[in-house]
Amino acid sequence: MEKNQLGIQYMQEGKWEDAAKVFMEAIEENPDDAVSYINFGNVLSAVGEIEKALKFYEKAIGLDENAGAAYYSAGNLYYNQENFDEAKNMFEMAMQKGINSADNFFMLGMSLIQLEQGKLALPYLQRGAELNPDDPEILFQYGLSLAQLELIDEAINQLEKCIEIDPRHADAHYNLGVAYGFKENSEMALKHFEEALDIQPDHLLAGYGKKLIENDQND
Repeated sequence: MEKNQLGIQYMQEGKWEDAAKVFMEAIEENPDDAVSYINFGNVLSAVGEIEKALKFYEKAIGLDENAGAAYYSAGNLYYNQENFDEAKNMFEMAMQKGINSADNFFMLGMSLIQLEQGKLALPYLQRGAELNPDDPEILFQYGLSLAQLELIDEAINQLEKCIEIDPRHADAHYNLGVAYGFKENSEMALKHFEEALDIQPDHLLAGYGKKLIENDQND
């Protein structure tokens, strides 16, 4: 088995030291191959060696400026460090270099949301949902983004898809409750607030929403 493939297998098995050893051997054998540097960076990232991982991604980009996976991996590191502006730049570069995966579109959208650029985020979240319609978190964030732009019917559609896949997504139920409340459908709003509380009894916002509706019904 080729060394990079073997290293990826070790990563999938959680054998980080074995993976690192194999990737380092691959780098020594072919020091101009960007892929080995990306893979070694991914091992470093997985074990929390963030700064070292970034250096390996930078090395990969230096060897191959079209190494889209290096930009994507660096973007994830920057996002996790809450450096959302740099994360956005990396995910945009990954897209320009041919990384047209649901995850890259999703993470670019999430970076823009963190930068309070919800309108700009929407098409990337939409594309992520189109490419991976079975990922409840992508559907949830897309639905949430639609709701924040007051596209309520479209938001309900995406949030309903989310709970079809993950019926125990408490935040999706809560936001469905809010959306139905916005449409003055108190029966459906109450149903989803109660679902959220059944899943997560300490969901304070769902509890508050439920109380508001019950107070209105008792008036």
